[in-house]
Formats: sequence, structure tokens, C-alpha cells
Amino acid sequence: MPVDDGVDRFADAVRLLLLIAATSDPLDEVAMRTAPAMAVAVLHAESRLQKLDFWLRNPDYLADELLNDYERQPDSLLLDLAGRILNSEEPEICAIPMVRYLFGAFEHLDRALSVLVAPRLLVVSSQRGASGQVIKDSYYLTQKGRDVAVQATTQFPELAWYTERAVLVRALAEATGHTALALRKRQYLQRDYAQTPLGDIIPSIADRARERLKSLCRTTSGGNAV
Repeated sequence: MPVDDGVDRFADAVRLLLLIAATSDPLDEVAMRTAPAMAVAVLHAESRLQKLDFWLRNPDYLADELLNDYERQPDSLLLDLAGRILNSEEPEICAIPMVRYLFGAFEHLDRALSVLVAPRLLVVSSQRGASGQVIKDSYYLTQKGRDVAVQATTQFPELAWYTERAVLVRALAEATGHTALALRKRQYLQRDYAQTPLGDIIPSIADRARERLKSLCRTTSGGNAV
């Protein structure tokens, strides 16, 4: 297991804060009654957070899913968005690999989340079953957490990339289904993902996705490249 040197934990915490800020659902009047104080939005289930984080950490897989959507329902915007990712070094520079476990890509997030929980940027609420075992975690974004997310991208513009990609991740998730199971099923349709041995790092598909993008661009009217 990699040693946590504090720097990686802080970087992971920033990424998770921006991801949750972009993908969590605003609390309605009913949800506010049982939500922690100062909570403004929530993302339910660690398994769902893991699936969303995978797409944020692996731009090549995110772009390839945009190409899947394009093939199902051609929209030049999808091709353009995939091109912005694949026609750059983003898949190499921004990738943070994950290990495949039985239920898909996974990484222990407790240490990074603790960086957000301590100052009340995030509140983690656990639902337990009859045996006392945790059956679902809910991640509540507080107003302070939302403010810090905005301040971070304002003071450090390079962090805006996370928010921009998290917005794409949210759109992809909404088109797939809101449950972690729906996201897991979609991610397992990726051959390289599904065939990764348990305990191994899920490999990059950047080269294959780039070739696929070129092929799709050639078949568009006029053969114009993205």
C-alpha cells in the first residue's frame, strides 16, 4: 500500500471537494429537515462516488464514453468534447490510475475525506443496518465547502479543470442512471476495464480512444477533424 505523505492526501481532498461540489444534488425542503447543519447538497453512496471519481481521474475513459454516446445519438458537441480531451496530453498528464476490485475501480478515500470533514467542508453521514454495519454513506456538502470550492478555483485557475471535467462526469452519470449499479455496469462494458485482473491497475485506453476519434471524425460530413 502506498505511503500517505500528506501531499497526495491534500491533492486528493481538493479533487474530491470539487467533484462533490459539481455532482452533488441540492437539498430540497424535505431533505433539509434531516440533513446536517449548514448542508446545501448531498451525494449518496461511496460506491457512486468511486465510479464518478474514476471518470474524473481517467480522462481517456471519460472521452471514450462521450464517443459511445456520440455513436448512439450523433451530436457534434460530444465529438468536440471528446476531441478536446484526446487531442491533448490530458489523458497522460491528468490521469490518476485506480485499481480494479470485484465491484470495479476502487481506492480508500477515508484519509482524503478526513481533510474535508475536519473543517466541516463536508459531513459524512452513515446509515447502518440491523447488525450495525454501514450500508450507505452520504456525503453532505456544506455552504462552507461550496464557498471553499469556488475560492479554490478562483485563486488557482488550474483547478478549474477538475470542475469542468466533473460537470461532464455528472452529465454522463445522469444519462446512465443515478445508481452506482448503473454506473458500474456501464464501466464494465469497457473491455480493458472489465478484463483487468483483480488487484491490478486499470490500464489507459488513450491510444485506442484517439484512433476511434479519428475514425469517427473521418465519417462525419466533410471529414473535418475535431
